[in-house]
Amino acid sequence: MSKGNVVEIIGAVVDVQFPRGDMPKVYDALKIEAVGLTLEVQQQLGDGVVRTIAMGSTDGL
Repeated sequence: MSKGNVVEIIGAVVDVQFPRGDMPKVYDALKIEAVGLTLEVQQQLGDGVVRTIAMGSTDGL
């Protein structure tokens, strides 16, 4: 299981960076365990960054 870092949040859109060889695929689900939030990958932006949609509130992230 790879771990990524949140790099940008704009509303329900969350960009997450991973090591280049460990990027998740489009439609994969990501979990932010600290707040119990699930993200769905919508796009691979390059340089290890994926754009996701939050399946809940991003308030407080």
